[in-house]
Order: sequence, then C-alpha cells, then structure tokens
Amino acid sequence: MSNTPVKILESADVDPSAQIGPGSSIWHLAQVRDGVVLGANCIVGRGAYIGSGVKAGDNCKIQNYALVYEPAVLGNGVFIGPAAVLTNDEFPRAVNPDGTLKSGSDWDAVGVSIGDGASIGARAVCIAPVKIGAWALVAAGAVVTKDVPSFALVAGVPAKRIRWVGRAGQPLTDIGDNRFKCPVTGALYKEVNSNELVEESAK
Repeated sequence: MSNTPVKILESADVDPSAQIGPGSSIWHLAQVRDGVVLGANCIVGRGAYIGSGVKAGDNCKIQNYALVYEPAVLGNGVFIGPAAVLTNDEFPRAVNPDGTLKSGSDWDAVGVSIGDGASIGARAVCIAPVKIGAWALVAAGAVVTKDVPSFALVAGVPAKRIRWVGRAGQPLTDIGDNRFKCPVTGALYKEVNSNELVEESAK
C-alpha cells in the first residue's frame, strides 16, 4: 500500500467523513460527498462529482466532470471518462403523482456496479442498476441499459456488444475455434458461449 500523501486541491469540496486512500488526488472543483470510500492512488478530475457512500477500489481514474451517483460501486483500476454519468434513479421524477416535490424518502436509489479494470468512455451513460463486467469497455457516447459481460466492447444507443477486448483494452483477434488473442500482450481468450469470454492465459 502506498504511503504517498493524499492531495486535495483547495477548491475541491471533500466531506470530512469521506475516506480517501493514500496517494489519491482530488482536483479543482471536484465534490466528494459523505461516506465515500476511495482506495489508494485514485484520481478524481476537475469538476467530478462522487455521491454519498460511493465505493471505489484502488487505482481508479474518474475524469473531469464525470458524475458518479450513489450507490455506485467501482472495482480496482476502473476508468470513468470525462463527463460520463452513472445514474441512480430507475424511474426519475421531480414530483410525486399528487404534484408534491419528491424528497429523499420518496424513492430508492439504485447503483451501477463496475468490475475491476473496466472503462467507461467519455460522455457515456450507464443506467442503473446495470452491472459492467471486469475489463469491459463502454465506448464514448454509449447508453448502457443492460448488463455488460466481462471483456465486452459495447457501443451505441442502446449499447450492444460489437467486439471482445482484452486486459490491454485493444479489440481481440479471432484465431478460430472460438478463441481470441490479444494483439498487445499475446494473452489468449475463449468464447464459451455467445455472451461470455474467459481467459485461457494471461500475460
């Protein structure tokens, strides 16, 4: 575990109850709400918002103006691109059926769950309560309405799987017999059904 001090810029708004891991940096105008838990060596970019009780593992990057609403849970090494949004209201309304303003007790927050190493592209929107698998890649501008398998590259509105990717983030090369190879690391993967990829070897 890193012993590097936490860096919080003066213009950032970090609640005293938030737990920020060693080596993490909170940049200008970011807001980190009460009960947030950030692991070690995380980066929270300018103007990003992290809602009450959000949990993120080590080595996460939450880029400028990203909105991560509670109760999102991020694994280790997760990338949230600039202006990406993780929602938390499945049926959003400002008012109740009688026209009265909704309060916090009038709805139940649901969160987005993101596995280790996954990346959410710039301006993508993940509609809670979806789950993004480990090492998956959500393309910039995508709108995710359904769970995303591990190692899937999804794009579009609504997002659909268009390729498989490896841990390096690069699309995998089809080498036949439902097997794929990473062009960067040489790691091998196997498609065990039409919607699941497993690692045969990691390098």
